[in-house]
Amino acid sequence: MSFYRNAVWFVKGLQEYTKSGYEAAAKHFNPKDLDVSLSGRSFVITGANSGIGKAAANEIAKRGGTVHLVCRNKDRAEEARKDIVEQSKNENIFVHIVDMSSPNQVWEFASTFTQNHSLHVLINNAGCMVNQRELTEDGLEKNFATNTLGTYILTTALIPTLKTAQDPRVITVSSGGMLVQKLNVDDLQFEKGTFDGTMAYAQNKRQQVIMTERWAEQHKEIHFSSMHPGWADTPAVQSSMPDFHAKMKNKLRTEAQGADTVVWLAVAEAVRKHQSGLFFQDRKPVATHLPLASSRSSPGDEEKLMSSLEQLATKFKPSS
Repeated sequence: MSFYRNAVWFVKGLQEYTKSGYEAAAKHFNPKDLDVSLSGRSFVITGANSGIGKAAANEIAKRGGTVHLVCRNKDRAEEARKDIVEQSKNENIFVHIVDMSSPNQVWEFASTFTQNHSLHVLINNAGCMVNQRELTEDGLEKNFATNTLGTYILTTALIPTLKTAQDPRVITVSSGGMLVQKLNVDDLQFEKGTFDGTMAYAQNKRQQVIMTERWAEQHKEIHFSSMHPGWADTPAVQSSMPDFHAKMKNKLRTEAQGADTVVWLAVAEAVRKHQSGLFFQDRKPVATHLPLASSRSSPGDEEKLMSSLEQLATKFKPSS
């Protein structure tokens, strides 16, 4: 079944996830959707010093939003801030240094942030694809710690603040790669069998889609969405998937094209017409499973995922 999923997914990707796929979809976009003023609205974007996160931050800043860049590397974050201010002419860009693979740092950031700032939109963009199994200093597998647990903790910690805002939203940058994975709750940190970084990443992205669906059910006041940016030419793709990048670089989307649906989900009024919890690609909700792919998980397994994340998150939560 995995061979079938991979083959169908790659053919789909060549048609839809490339630059030409974006250009075909963009013919149907409403240009007025992004004609908005974001003055007075506050956005947190993780992994915002390069790639899709930085491109999204720049577009939001151009429309007057206050943008909080959550990044791991201080020098690169400050450089990104400088670029965004220069291009957007918006000084309301702030840097926060957080390693999303460290649960303690994520909890600490969320606590400090909510004491000092308002928040309207959270964009979970930070991602990690380590191709060898690697543990963090907390003993967590690094891809899982960053992509799944870090996203879970940050979102959970910021939900109370988001609920006090007008038109609150949470967007999680997932990946179409999740279509090749069925949720595996029995091996969340890839301790069994041969480790495959690409498949670990895809499994994390499946987990993000399920988290989004569950949050949407639990927190009706907030609009949740997950999305696939397509295959974009970003530093992360270049470093973590060099062979793929070398073969596909002429077909890859620009960073701005990859970020388009992120920005649309974060700012467009039209998004509210769609129910919360859906998975988007090129400004449209799309299926979360390939035809005949047997990738659906049971409600019990999805509940087990959320319970496991809650237990892990609580384990690392500082005592108040």
